[in-house]
Amino acid sequence: MCGCKKYAAEFLGTFLLVFLGCSSAVFSGGQIGWLGVSLVFGFTLMASASIFGGISGCHLNPAVTIGLLFAKRFPAKDVCGYVICQLLGAVAAGLLLYTMAKGAPNIDVSAGLALNGMGEHSPTACSVLSCFLGEVVGVFVLVFVILLATTKLVADGWAPLVIGSTLSVLLMCLIPVTNGSLNVARSLGVAVFYGGWAISQLGLFALAHLVGAVLAAIAGSFFTGNCKNPLT
Repeated sequence: MCGCKKYAAEFLGTFLLVFLGCSSAVFSGGQIGWLGVSLVFGFTLMASASIFGGISGCHLNPAVTIGLLFAKRFPAKDVCGYVICQLLGAVAAGLLLYTMAKGAPNIDVSAGLALNGMGEHSPTACSVLSCFLGEVVGVFVLVFVILLATTKLVADGWAPLVIGSTLSVLLMCLIPVTNGSLNVARSLGVAVFYGGWAISQLGLFALAHLVGAVLAAIAGSFFTGNCKNPLT
């Protein structure tokens, strides 16, 4: 597979995930609530996995890329390129969302758009430790499911449904805690247009996701052994 196609797929897939998911929260959150936003993210990931899975593996998340790397399911030489494209895709999505929101009279862009936060910036004021642990566990579950769902342990064709529904369920649990990150690219995409605490907390999210991804790689490797990944 041409390398440029892989990177383009990661850019576009992450763009779609962040734009559609975050815009549903910004423009429709009052109508569809946490459940609706969770489903938008999950369905978008499901569709992206179906479209881009055979091109790039459809990581769309630095934690997934790192998890696959530690599980020896992804080459180290492609990690930087994947992560850069994911981050750029997320920022491009955030830019489009910010531009659209500025033209909406009922939306205050100065208050931030679908920001992720811990501690006093948590939607329910959960402590930093609670938020951190929630993100670790959430990423662990997501990456663990991806590692198992993309092997012959799961019937071909079912992986996108399994992975997308897992993301939706996790967000239903974590939106009240951190506004549901599970993906530092998603957090960065909107934080960069707000600055301040939203940027300063990105390191905490990245660390939580790294810990979750590494633990998932260890657990996933135990269960999958030498199973091959049909989506990469």
